[in-house]
Amino acid sequence: MDLLQDIMLVNKSTFKKSIKSFSKNWIIIFTGLVYMFLNVFMIMTVNTLFRGVLSILAGLIMAIVSSSLISNYLYLLFNIINYDRITIEDFKDGFKYFLRKIYGIFFIAWIGSYLLSIPLQMAGANAGLLSKIVSILILVTLNPLPETIYQKHYSSGESIKYAFEFMEENWLNWLLPNVIFHSILYLITDTLILNIFTIHLSLSFNFTLKGIGLYILGQALFSFIMIYRGHLFKILSTSTRRKRMYMNKFYD
Repeated sequence: MDLLQDIMLVNKSTFKKSIKSFSKNWIIIFTGLVYMFLNVFMIMTVNTLFRGVLSILAGLIMAIVSSSLISNYLYLLFNIINYDRITIEDFKDGFKYFLRKIYGIFFIAWIGSYLLSIPLQMAGANAGLLSKIVSILILVTLNPLPETIYQKHYSSGESIKYAFEFMEENWLNWLLPNVIFHSILYLITDTLILNIFTIHLSLSFNFTLKGIGLYILGQALFSFIMIYRGHLFKILSTSTRRKRMYMNKFYD
């Protein structure tokens, strides 16, 4: 089985599974609004309560809040990919389910950004270009990190390592459908997603029928993409091309 045929069969199977999962769990489309309002509420609360000398705690608290919201979304995807259903109990439990692992990754990223600040200062006028190059490299090489978090039982550091190794083995099979789907999303919403941990599209507060319709359409497409990524990752991470050649169940 050549690479092209494998890509076609894997994505055919992934598409069928994603359509089924999305049709059963379409309610995930509206989690974006919930996350947005929760985030705004927490920002207002933290800015009100933590003023003056206490403001140093605001950044820490907001990092925990962000990790909690990401944890919630990934837990919903975990249940969709593995059980094809989400419940209100899953939503309640999700805020803490992957919290520790995600916050650990944020902490590693903070250390990395601190170490990176040294060469950026030395780069002078080229600092902006260097920063963009590093951001693109992270976006590409660690792209399946969200799926690694909720499908693999690894620590924060091990999750980063596995995501990198996964991309080494499956870069074409992973990036091709992602580029296609995100290009379509950009054409529809004019939104380019450059954050690995994006969990919803931003609301432009254009409350016309067209604006609301485009937001719902965009959020629906984004939700489908994330479900698609979950099923694709599950197939690719539990098999090899040689194994898939002899075990057609991966294409069912």
